[in-house]
Order: sequence, then C-alpha cells, then structure tokens
Amino acid sequence: MTDPQNPAERTPPPAVQPTPPAYPPQTTTPPVYGQQPYPAAPPPAYGAPPATPTIPGRTLGIVAFVLSFFTGLIALILGIVALVQSRKAGQKNGWAVAAIIISSVFMVIGIIVGIIVIIALTAAGTFASEALAACQAVDFTGTVTVQGVTVDCSSLNR
Repeated sequence: MTDPQNPAERTPPPAVQPTPPAYPPQTTTPPVYGQQPYPAAPPPAYGAPPATPTIPGRTLGIVAFVLSFFTGLIALILGIVALVQSRKAGQKNGWAVAAIIISSVFMVIGIIVGIIVIIALTAAGTFASEALAACQAVDFTGTVTVQGVTVDCSSLNR
C-alpha cells in the first residue's frame, strides 16, 4: 500500500494484535492454602549438649527386657537381635544384655524345675502303683507298708 500524499513511501501494514491465550498464564508458585510450613528448628543454645541420636536396637532391647520376665525364649531371641543391631552401629545396649542374661537364667531355672517335677511325678506314680499292688495282695483289707510308708488299703477300695 502506498500513502496517497506521498506515493513513493510505502506504509507498513497495520499491526496485527496477538490474540490473548485461551487460558490464563501459569504462575510459577502454587497457591497457598491453610497454614504456612514451620520454620527450621533453631540451633541448640550455647553450651547445651547436642541432641543424642537414637541407638539402633535400644527399643527392641527394652521390649526384650520386659518380655524376659514372661516368655524366656522370645525375649532371648529379641535380646540377641537388639544386641547385634547395636553392635553393628558401634553402640552398647545394656537393656539387650540384661534381657539375654535374665531370660537365660529363667530358662535354665525352668528346665531344672521341670526335671524335678517330672522326677517327683514319676516317683509318686511308682509309689502309687506299688501301693496298689501291695493292697491287691492283701485283698484291700488292713494296712501295708510301701517304701517305709504305711498305707491303709481300705481307703483305696472305693
């Protein structure tokens, strides 16, 4: 196109307006809803001891210690597992050691008591069978002496 007053100079075409986008432009930050995040924790006060890290196996050692008074074998296994975890981390775990010792001692005492009970029941069974045989020999009348104990046979005939 040419300008009618200055035909030698060309006029630029009319500027094309860009069409607005169909969607609003995206913001770089998401909208904030609710409470803002908490700030970072302040550093410990001057001269305060540093925060102690958790010792691996410590909680399991405490659980094993408590269980050592009730279930020996489970407490022994948990105590060993807790001690191994603590040793791998280079830490000591007194709870696990105590659980291992207590559960082991109680298990040994339980085995000894069990053996004594079995022997006592076997001896009582043997005594009862000898007393029954001796009373049968006297036809359940009178008394008999079995292993130094006098037994009234009339009470066994009921």
